[in-house]
Amino acid sequence: MGPDLLYSVPVMPYTPAPVFRFAPSPTGYIHVGNARTALLNALLAQRAGGTFVLRFDDTDEARSRPEYADAIREDLAWLGIPPDQVSAQSGRLALYAAAAETLKAMGRLYPAYETEEELDLKRGLQRARGLPPVYDRSALALTEADRTKLEAEGRRPHWRFRLDQRVVSWVDGVRGPQQVDTASLSDPVLVRADGTYLYTLPSVVDDLDMGVTDVVRGEDHVTNTAVQIELIAALGGTAPRFAHHNLLTLPSGEGLSKRLGHLSLRALREQGLEPLAVAALAVLVGTSEAVAPVESLAALAVQVDLARISRAPARFDPEDLPGLSARTLHHLSFGAVADRFAAGGIPADESFWLAVRGNLASFTEAADWWAICTGPLAPAIAGDDATFLAAISELLPPEPWDGATYKAWIAQAKAAGGRSGKALFHPIRLALTGRETGPELAALLPLMGRARVCARLTGVMA
Repeated sequence: MGPDLLYSVPVMPYTPAPVFRFAPSPTGYIHVGNARTALLNALLAQRAGGTFVLRFDDTDEARSRPEYADAIREDLAWLGIPPDQVSAQSGRLALYAAAAETLKAMGRLYPAYETEEELDLKRGLQRARGLPPVYDRSALALTEADRTKLEAEGRRPHWRFRLDQRVVSWVDGVRGPQQVDTASLSDPVLVRADGTYLYTLPSVVDDLDMGVTDVVRGEDHVTNTAVQIELIAALGGTAPRFAHHNLLTLPSGEGLSKRLGHLSLRALREQGLEPLAVAALAVLVGTSEAVAPVESLAALAVQVDLARISRAPARFDPEDLPGLSARTLHHLSFGAVADRFAAGGIPADESFWLAVRGNLASFTEAADWWAICTGPLAPAIAGDDATFLAAISELLPPEPWDGATYKAWIAQAKAAGGRSGKALFHPIRLALTGRETGPELAALLPLMGRARVCARLTGVMA
């Protein structure tokens, strides 16, 4: 007979204010895989009118760094998902100590004294016998005298959570109905011999204390979920809704690593990529939704559907980003970029933005086009074009100019100069912009003004 069904976790009723969390360890710069998790949580919270919490899992004092915590906050702000609340586990140790004492008093947290070498030996013997390498709970058989003797020898206990060894089931937001027999798992160590905490206890205590209603994270945490559900029940709490999304990989299929610096958000930001493009690819790749430019995070949030996330790993190809970034930029309204103009040293001018956005590969190129429109610029004029350009400069109408000015003027220039096609348009573009290609001249002329256009057509720097 199979194990009894102990926990069948119901779907928590959707509260008026659901709480989602992103809980990275500040041990390196976060990558696009971490961004996928953060974005899913933030966008779902935004769409539901809930709270998005950033919680630093920083109990690993040896590896956690404040500069990485700062970088994570900067990365989330760059993505457009600043958290509603921020906390750090290093400041909440008293809560974890209290929970540990509660579990000890219940007999659910017990001391074990094996060294890592002894545990390795046990696991090796189990494998040799064809058995799974599950902790044998020999520490539960120790008497008080045994424990006293071990501690007199200098051993300090680590503390294991005694699992109920039954089936834990829940309905996963991505993977559907799930169940794990915790009899197949070792009783997890919650507290190290030095008194520091491993991931599981602080995570559960924080989720309960913060009222987290939804845990959306990578599929590498699926097995952890069963243990956490048992721990939540032991502490008298209600389990949140769980959803485990597929993981992103490099194009080679290799997993992403913070330690190795794979596809860090910091590096992508330094490349001048649009955060909306990074967000769209990170969220939509590996789903049934097509990856396409979005105009806002609100528009991206509408496309988030956990049920449409594939269970297979999704390959994140950075070669897809430059094109997606440019297409994203081409669709951004002036309001979406107005705050970025000052940082680029450009006056906030909507007509300028609408004129140039369709030709930008990155936002930094807008400053180049502002310099072209406002001068000074040395015109590029071939010798055999000088007479033609000077002649058509005299056909320029008086200001004010608008989008129709260029069309009327170019018709006169064509008739007067006897030119058409490239012979007509190319020398004009070179003289006015110094570039072979670029935004429509019809939109640029009003920005340049008559005096500057006339000067450049006659070979004068302006």
